[in-house]
Amino acid sequence: MQNRDGGRGRGGSRGGGGGGERGRGRGPPAGGGRGRAGQYSQPPQQQQPGNYRQPPVTSRPPPQQQQQPQFGQQPVNYRPPPQQQQPVQFGQQPVNFRPPPQQQSVQFGQQQPVNYRPPQQQQNVRGYGPGMGQGGSVWRNVSPGQADGSGRGSGGGVSYASRVQGGSDSGGSSIGAGPVAPIVPKMQALKIAEGSSLSESTEKLLPIRRPDRGGVQKIRTVGILVNHFPVRFNPESIIRHYDIDVKPEDGFAKGRPAKLSKSTLSLLKDKLFADNSEFPLEMTAYDGEKNIFSAVQLPTGQFTVKLSDEEGSRQRSFIFSVNLVNELKLHKLKSYLSGEVLQIPREVLQGMDVVMKENPRRNMVSIGKTFHPPGYDPNYDLGGGIAASKGFQHSLKPTSQGLALCLDYSVLAVRKRISVLEFLKEHIYGFDLGSFQKLRREIQSAMKGLKVTVTHRRTKQKYLVAGLTDRRACDITFPSEDPNGQAPPKSVRLLDYFREKYPELKINPNLPCLDVGKGGRANYLPIELCVLVEGQRYPKEDLDYNAAAFLKEMSLAQPNDRKKTICGMLQDNHGGPCGGDLSKNFGIDVLMNMTRVQGRVIKPPQLKLRAADNGNMISVTVDTDSCQWNLMRSSVVEGKSLLRWAILDFSYHERPADRLNDAFIPKLIARCNKLGLRMDEPLFIEGANMRQIASAESLLPLMENVNARARQVGKGNLQLLLCVMTRKDHGYKHIKWVSETKIGFVTQCCLSKMANKGQDQYMANLGMKINAKLGGINVDLSKPLPLFADDSHVMLIGADVNHPRSMDKLSPSIVGMVGSINKGVATKYIQLVSYQEHRCERIIGFGRLCLQLIDSYEKINGVKPKKLLIFRDGVSDGQFEMVLHEELLDLKREMKANGFSCSVTLIVAQKRHQTRLFPETQTGRSRNVPPGTVVDTTIVHPFEFDFYLCSHYGSIGTSKPTHYHVLWDEHGFTSDFLQQLIYDLCFTFARCCKPVSLVPPVYYADLLAYRGRMYHEAHSETQLSSGRSSSSLASSSTSVVSFDESLYRLHSGIENGMFFI
Repeated sequence: MQNRDGGRGRGGSRGGGGGGERGRGRGPPAGGGRGRAGQYSQPPQQQQPGNYRQPPVTSRPPPQQQQQPQFGQQPVNYRPPPQQQQPVQFGQQPVNFRPPPQQQSVQFGQQQPVNYRPPQQQQNVRGYGPGMGQGGSVWRNVSPGQADGSGRGSGGGVSYASRVQGGSDSGGSSIGAGPVAPIVPKMQALKIAEGSSLSESTEKLLPIRRPDRGGVQKIRTVGILVNHFPVRFNPESIIRHYDIDVKPEDGFAKGRPAKLSKSTLSLLKDKLFADNSEFPLEMTAYDGEKNIFSAVQLPTGQFTVKLSDEEGSRQRSFIFSVNLVNELKLHKLKSYLSGEVLQIPREVLQGMDVVMKENPRRNMVSIGKTFHPPGYDPNYDLGGGIAASKGFQHSLKPTSQGLALCLDYSVLAVRKRISVLEFLKEHIYGFDLGSFQKLRREIQSAMKGLKVTVTHRRTKQKYLVAGLTDRRACDITFPSEDPNGQAPPKSVRLLDYFREKYPELKINPNLPCLDVGKGGRANYLPIELCVLVEGQRYPKEDLDYNAAAFLKEMSLAQPNDRKKTICGMLQDNHGGPCGGDLSKNFGIDVLMNMTRVQGRVIKPPQLKLRAADNGNMISVTVDTDSCQWNLMRSSVVEGKSLLRWAILDFSYHERPADRLNDAFIPKLIARCNKLGLRMDEPLFIEGANMRQIASAESLLPLMENVNARARQVGKGNLQLLLCVMTRKDHGYKHIKWVSETKIGFVTQCCLSKMANKGQDQYMANLGMKINAKLGGINVDLSKPLPLFADDSHVMLIGADVNHPRSMDKLSPSIVGMVGSINKGVATKYIQLVSYQEHRCERIIGFGRLCLQLIDSYEKINGVKPKKLLIFRDGVSDGQFEMVLHEELLDLKREMKANGFSCSVTLIVAQKRHQTRLFPETQTGRSRNVPPGTVVDTTIVHPFEFDFYLCSHYGSIGTSKPTHYHVLWDEHGFTSDFLQQLIYDLCFTFARCCKPVSLVPPVYYADLLAYRGRMYHEAHSETQLSSGRSSSSLASSSTSVVSFDESLYRLHSGIENGMFFI
């Protein structure tokens, strides 16, 4: 039970009959009789929560029961009897536990972590002794409050005090001759046996609980509508989970198992349901692979399903196996939402999630995790065979108000469902039927990896295009086998085969065919019979300027427009998640009104800049509406000197309209000097053209010559190379890879078009980026961050993993990590880049990488940090356990192995979520919630420590808050403290004069990981262009062991700078 009222906590005691209070008693029973069951009583004159129920008095267990009962919610200071050797299993610690004053941190292997939980939880705790006396039930206090209780038992017992911060400890009485367990003043040790692996550990770590009822600090409040739609469900309902397995009755071809396609599995499932009335379609949901969820009991066993081919000339039989694997009881979810259990019933949520996706899956086109309407709107045509498509993504979330469905819409660029020939005509300039040979490379590039279907027969089968055939249709032959096996195989012309089987078709004999073979088997399709499969995403970075601008405009809908669109998508009875009443058959109902919450706007910090006239430090108060500032009458906090720099002008040999004009350099120098940098004239200007950045091979000698010339002219290493480009180009990654890994100087790129305009704000932005890359500080907080107030050394760490594109099956995932290095503030960061297995989200060697950053901090400051505040980006709710058990514990083990200890707080920052905040009353130009808006009630987790913070000014579109979820905390942060700390940090981002939407350590880690992706792509292109085979590249890209990170290692000249911003 829970007491959520305020007050000072006072623990109660528990009595047990016949000896010890956990398991069997350790002392002799006094009288050996049955003790009276005691229980905690409610505090005098204190109102209980509405859902409080007095714990029942239970009877004693059978005498033959020998196993030790599981303790679900154990008080903090419980200690087992002395002779018990196994570690104490702690049930549910108070979230606001603080270590004794003499301890600065939770020592790994020496003291229990704040958020340790045992594998199993129970609501009531009882102890039994040899005399079979029964102890009292526990009423647990989960927040700073008041709890009184007493228990008595005859024949022996124990007493102890339950510790609540801010309260006193008062043990009750126990009567009997059994030994009394001593009061434990602090938590027991969390020990991991040496040499044991995580898989061998039975200990369970869960995200910490909220330390309070949310923050209270604010300068004003704002009414908000949130796209969380309350979900009502029947807790007595059961969703049955069935596993399906499908195999051909006659076995796989040539005896080799082959995975059936999703479309084939779906056809077989539909055929089974259509032929068998015991499989009700409207009472089931299918995930498209191996799982069926049903509201009613289904028959199990093996079923024969016969599926005809497209022409109906042949049938093939399949064995469809259905097995019940689990019964998902929805009351488990109710218990979790009410806080009665701590382990989220993830399998129940997953089953309900499949149910809510079933109607869209049947009626919409699935693209990744989003659902889009079939066809395309001509008004959204982007040209080139591409169209914009509006779709939605939704998920179920456990929140403080109960279960909620969160739905948001997004806009994607997709390839239109048109014939291949029509697509090529729209997509490739100058294409016609006679240009296949001339435009072969462009056609191969446009078609490779796309999915097509055919028009000459009725089929849902999809083919993956590998490329074009080298021969024309009239020259292609293939071996044809006698179906009866009596005649030897004969060679058949592909053109003759189609003319004989489909005489009505007209096939151009002079066109190549599409190669759709796989697994070494040849398969060719005449190109005029092929149509693009619907719902194939087109990379937005490959769009031309006009199409990209149109797509961006569609995506950046104003709050009112987005709100109306979301509600319309939810209420759509055809393709919406609630359409067709299928979810109601499972006892699930969604309310159609958005959730109303009260948001708090917290105060922005005072900033520190220098006066432009005299250089004195000044305090700046930002506007509370936009929270922006400018550098018109001020300069940066710490400006660097730029004495040796040069310009590499790639516009030099371009047409005159695109060339850099003569006014740019003096304007840039004047603006940078006004900002507080000391910027001399460039050493020289080197002319080049844009073709030279197309490959690293042509760029490397050019930059080497520039560096050598700079050494000769400037008598020292080049500090900065300003690269002027005429357009955004893929060669940008070659510039960064060559300069930062091969030569060792910082580069700053700019476009000649923007440089020639000479706008003051643009020049100031260039100057800020240059200063930060050189190690300067652009802006600082007037007061040190609260975390640094006690003059201790604190390090902020940001970590992110960048994954390759979905179509890329070979490239590694890239880790970017940064760590702050300046004491008292967090404005300078060091970095490291690491490469690991393809699409591996877990950071391999997380502890080792963190210690590398810590060692760098020590080299710069002469001492290791005493506090670590880690921000982890890119993980979903389902990966929290991975972060705690694999990354955090890896860090703890590395710290212990190196004899180092410090306190750690670990926070996940999430931007890839669907939650949107809409102000009920729209004011100002942006019509969004103001910067500093915090929501930490109603839509947040029922009891874990999380909140939404919108720290930026939403000038366009609808603002998307960042979701911060605290997984581990050894500093005892309150909601107000942590929210203000993160908001203040958002004002310290180095390259702009406004707060950013994401806490800077994570923002920097994201930029760094993407820079590592550039390195990999540039290096891979260099290897391919130099003749190295793609297979050998793949072998080095997918194996961490064989992957040579030295090819991407930063040059020593820039490895400690913020070159990546």
